[in-house]
Amino acid sequence: MRLNAFSDVSLRLLMVLTSTPESKLLTTRELAEMVGTPYNHVSKSVLKLRQMGLIEAIRGRSGGVRITSAGMSASVGSVLRVLSDHRDIASCHSEMGDCPLLPACGLRGVLNHAREAFYASLDDVTIANLAAKPATGPVPVTLSTSRPG
Repeated sequence: MRLNAFSDVSLRLLMVLTSTPESKLLTTRELAEMVGTPYNHVSKSVLKLRQMGLIEAIRGRSGGVRITSAGMSASVGSVLRVLSDHRDIASCHSEMGDCPLLPACGLRGVLNHAREAFYASLDDVTIANLAAKPATGPVPVTLSTSRPG
């Protein structure tokens, strides 16, 4: 299973927003830089995530984007179900016509079932679980007594 580019960018945005302090608003341009994605792609993701109620977009000079509580608690599986395209995993149609095995094919159903199992395995993971946690406390360091060669 592979995520489409739109789902990938959207999940990255949610991860960045989750690890951003609640009082700080990020602009779409800042988000584009942070996730290394063109502004146009990020703005489309921001629009969709806002429509889903996962982020809040505030307009104006001091505006920006922040994640909502619904966005923090949303499951990765539920988000991907909405964002992903739902085309068949197997290519049953081509320029030359339909696959001759289509009427009796069991592959399509099995692959669609596998996709749902993939989403279901992500239903217990929330967006908040994906955010990078800042390191706290001492960092263990191992020192070697030998000199580099």
